[in-house]
Amino acid sequence: MSIKRFSELDNVLNQDEFTDEELNCLREVLSVAQVVVSSLDLDEVLHNILCSSLGIMDMPAGSIALYDDSLNRLQLHAHIGLSEKLTARSSWSVTVGGLTHRILSEGQLFVVEDTQGEAFFKNPLAVEEGIRSLIAVPLKIQQKIIGILYLDDFVPRTFSAMRLHMLSILASFATMSIDNARLHVKTHLLACTDGLTGLYNHRHFLMTFDEEMARAIRYEKPLSLLMLDVDDFKRFNDTYGHPVGDKALIAVAKTLHSLLRTCDFSFRYGGEEFIAILTETDLDKALVAAERLRQGIINSTRDALVGIVPEGVTVSIGVASYPRDGFGDVLIKEADDQLYRAKREGKNCVYHRELKE
Repeated sequence: MSIKRFSELDNVLNQDEFTDEELNCLREVLSVAQVVVSSLDLDEVLHNILCSSLGIMDMPAGSIALYDDSLNRLQLHAHIGLSEKLTARSSWSVTVGGLTHRILSEGQLFVVEDTQGEAFFKNPLAVEEGIRSLIAVPLKIQQKIIGILYLDDFVPRTFSAMRLHMLSILASFATMSIDNARLHVKTHLLACTDGLTGLYNHRHFLMTFDEEMARAIRYEKPLSLLMLDVDDFKRFNDTYGHPVGDKALIAVAKTLHSLLRTCDFSFRYGGEEFIAILTETDLDKALVAAERLRQGIINSTRDALVGIVPEGVTVSIGVASYPRDGFGDVLIKEADDQLYRAKREGKNCVYHRELKE
């Protein structure tokens, strides 16, 4: 039988004395574990885990996929030694009866010393890759599997029970490191995002704007700011109540997120005010984007508030562009000035200082 399960190996360390080789192995895995837990960056953590695991088992290839149990899907996050064709599929659903389904169901370290002839090893891409032996390690927090570590070789192999135990110990450290890195990401997001809308907050805007402004100057690229304010929002809240006002703000934020490009940034600047950074965007393109947002916000808030408010809310938008309108704090002030000119022009409009002079 070419398949082994972790339960068959449990007695290896259940002994009173260790040989020199076993003690050296334990020292090695502890040294490796220190590397694994040394970072809070998720990508770096996963890369360290994979490299360390390949080193322990002396294997040429492997990958780590994180598991989303709500979607029953795995997402590939790290890989070494595998072809571009195999790793091109970044996520996949778990197929009943397949190897991954079996690993998730059993929740134990899984070893295949020769894949040839094994009925469950039927992924055509893995077969084409030439994988002939493998180790799959479920990464578990308590009893919840958060990912799978795959180690692969292209020849049949037998594996040392001691080395497999080392790998299982490393997997425990690895899971804690992944959990810590994820918590760090969540904590960072909480610090830089607005709790109501999910957009970045004012503090994060100032940091991002400095970075993007410096990049625009360095590479001589245009950059534009859109500053938006919901029209008559105090009266809206007084009429319909703050919970409805919150729904309107959330709808505005969703519109910003959906209508801007992935290379742009949107923020809740404060209260009912929002701001967007449009990278590598000149004034003409910024005005088009602003008008698209203005109309989109009317439509999206009307849909979000159907049955509550007869019409959606409107916004006034001030536009400023680098280099024609200045840079740094001057550019922010210019966008703010144009916003208030839009308010004076009757609201529900887009304004730049050259439009109506």
